[in-house]
Amino acid sequence: MAVTPEELAHWQSWTGRQETREQVLDAEALRRFAATIGESLDVEAVQPSLAHWAFFLPTVAADEIGPDGHPRRGGFLPPITLARRMFAASSMRFDGALALGEAALLTQTIASVKHKSGKSGDLVFVEVDRTIAQHGVTRVQERQSIVYRAAGERTMPVVDADLTVEAGEVTWHPTPVDLFRFSAVTFNSHRIHYDLPYTMQEEGYPALVIHGPFTAVRLFGFARHRAGRPPAGFEFRAAAPLFLGQGVRLAPDAAPGGVRAIRCDGTVAMNATARF
Repeated sequence: MAVTPEELAHWQSWTGRQETREQVLDAEALRRFAATIGESLDVEAVQPSLAHWAFFLPTVAADEIGPDGHPRRGGFLPPITLARRMFAASSMRFDGALALGEAALLTQTIASVKHKSGKSGDLVFVEVDRTIAQHGVTRVQERQSIVYRAAGERTMPVVDADLTVEAGEVTWHPTPVDLFRFSAVTFNSHRIHYDLPYTMQEEGYPALVIHGPFTAVRLFGFARHRAGRPPAGFEFRAAAPLFLGQGVRLAPDAAPGGVRAIRCDGTVAMNATARF
């Protein structure tokens, strides 16, 4: 069923809603995050890629989890009824390293709720502004874009095109354990990352889905390694799903700071840009 004007107006009434959370930034939580993404465990010396994602994790009671493993609709985010929810894009700016062992304040604000309709049906985009500050000084600014859509058609299996790995590219082969650990370290219980029967039967994917944020973390690390220094800003946009059991090519792009994740069939699954 199409989104009605009344539903959209109700969801848009969430615009401007804000919440704050305070947390001491625990070095051990960050170390687990670094271990999961394959980076140095000496987080006191060098913080891992997108370190701020190790903190302020969603804490939801067991009886508040929906059938897909996500928190039930409503609360801080609007109660959008479209079946599928995905982390579609983000734009970040880093104004300073996080001080471990000290308190930080996260402020989240619903920036906008927008509806689009096209060949794939209704889409609702929710943009969330996130700011992390310590001692009154902003450390990280991020705008996340979350997209909701109808269930849609089943996704056909991806056929490996046996493409040549080009110079400057790196092939990433995440394992089931990698997906489990990333779900655990980010407290992400979405079932498409670990429950194969649900993933195939209910969401229509041919295999377990690699987390979009996991891919973004790997692209950030790839860009940082190429430049020899951490980016001052980073943005990414997901374009297609990546599936467990198939290699992912992390590749430079022609644009300055551009990197991308390429699926085994040649489809660009995520585009990203690092700003130095």
